[in-house]
Amino acid sequence: MAHDHDHEDHDHDHHAPHHASELSPMELRVRALESVLVEKGYVDPAALDRLIETYETKVGPHNGARVVARAWVDADFRARLLADATPAMRELGVGGRGGEHMVVVANTQEEHNLVVCTLCSCYPWPVLGLPPVWYKSPPYRSRAVIEPRAVLAEFGVTLPADQRIRVWDSTAELRYMVLPMRPAGTEALDEAALAALVTRDSMIGTGLPRAPGPSA
Repeated sequence: MAHDHDHEDHDHDHHAPHHASELSPMELRVRALESVLVEKGYVDPAALDRLIETYETKVGPHNGARVVARAWVDADFRARLLADATPAMRELGVGGRGGEHMVVVANTQEEHNLVVCTLCSCYPWPVLGLPPVWYKSPPYRSRAVIEPRAVLAEFGVTLPADQRIRVWDSTAELRYMVLPMRPAGTEALDEAALAALVTRDSMIGTGLPRAPGPSA
């Protein structure tokens, strides 16, 4: 479900969501369960580390970046992606558990999109990799809906006053990804170079793509 917001300023507690690094009760329970399983020999710590490394360095956010770069250079793919993201992503071999039902929303000069999961921390792991700590934090999950412009400012994203902000609430059944706008001055870059400009935060909406280097 999408929540639309106007551009009015609101009072807020000035606690930046990316500073909320304390473990939640659920994360503490997961850590405790992990410790018990390792202690009893049910889980191999090395195998667990390899799994985490895979999601951190091989899966995401590289998969999502490839999808964005293709959409930037291929208008037909972009149209398919925005119409029905899941099969379009499968064309690039992107998808899987946690990304079975994807919706991609495109940023424009008129509208900026922001993704949150207000109920828990639903996140498209096979597309964006491991979720950042702040994405799961209660301050981000609540304030992103109530005062998205203030939250974006805390991430260093200051948008024009006339650019609308739209917030999308991910669920276990449906997960969102933002298609950021292609940076200016990237006309000569190939897909691989464009993918290198795509950040994880730009696909959540809390950031923008990197600017191209002087040689681009």
